[in-house]
Amino acid sequence: MDFSPTLPAAVLWDLDGTLIDSEPYWIGAETDLAGRFGVEWTQADGLSLVGNPLRLSALRLQERGVDMATDDIIEHLLQRVTDQVRTHTPWQSDARGLLNQVVSAGIPCALVTMSYASLATAAITRIPDAFAAVVTGDEVSRGKPHPESYLMAADRLGVAITDCVAIEDSPSGVAAAYASGARTIAVKRLTPLIARSGLSRVHNLDSIGLSELESIARGRTIDELGSDT
Repeated sequence: MDFSPTLPAAVLWDLDGTLIDSEPYWIGAETDLAGRFGVEWTQADGLSLVGNPLRLSALRLQERGVDMATDDIIEHLLQRVTDQVRTHTPWQSDARGLLNQVVSAGIPCALVTMSYASLATAAITRIPDAFAAVVTGDEVSRGKPHPESYLMAADRLGVAITDCVAIEDSPSGVAAAYASGARTIAVKRLTPLIARSGLSRVHNLDSIGLSELESIARGRTIDELGSDT
C-alpha cells in the first residue's frame, strides 16, 4: 500500500482579501463614487459586496442613486483600485508566505478572481512565475458564488477540480470554490464564514503549510472557528 504524501494537484487562490488586503481600496472607491452623487455608502454596504462580481457592485450603487452606466461604474472602480495596487500591493503576509511554500514545492497555482484582468496583472506583476493560470471576472459569464471560475481554472491547469485545494475569504468565494468540488479553505478576514460539511475554516493561513494542504487534499477538515463565524 502506498503511504507517500499526496499533495494537491493544484492550489487555487482568490485575490482580493485572500492574497492582498485590497478590500479597503474597493470600499473606499465605492464610498467616494457614491459621495459624488450625494449617496450614502457605509462600511457595511461595502462589506456586503466583498467577493462578488463587479457588475453586482455597480448595480447596487445604481440602486442607491449613482447615475452612471453599469460599465462606467465598473471602469471607474477598477481603475481607481488598480492604480492603488500598482502604487502599493498590500500583500496578506500569511497568504504570501504559504504561496511561496506552494510554489517552491512545485505545486501548480491558479489565480481565481472576480477582479478584472488589469487589476490581476497589477497585483501579480512582482511574482509573474507564481501562477500557471489566471481566471478573472471579465472572462466568466457567471461570477462567484457560481463555480464557473474555479472549474475554468482547473481546466486550464489540466487537473481534476476534486484534486485541488482552493483558498478563499468571502462567503461568495467560499460558496463558489465549495460548489466546484475543490477542497476548500476559508480564511477569516472581514466577513463571517458559515460552517459547511467538509469545509476547512482558519483564523489565518499561518497555521497552514504543505502538510496541512496534503491532509486537506486527502479529505481532512480543519475548523479553527467553531461557533465563531
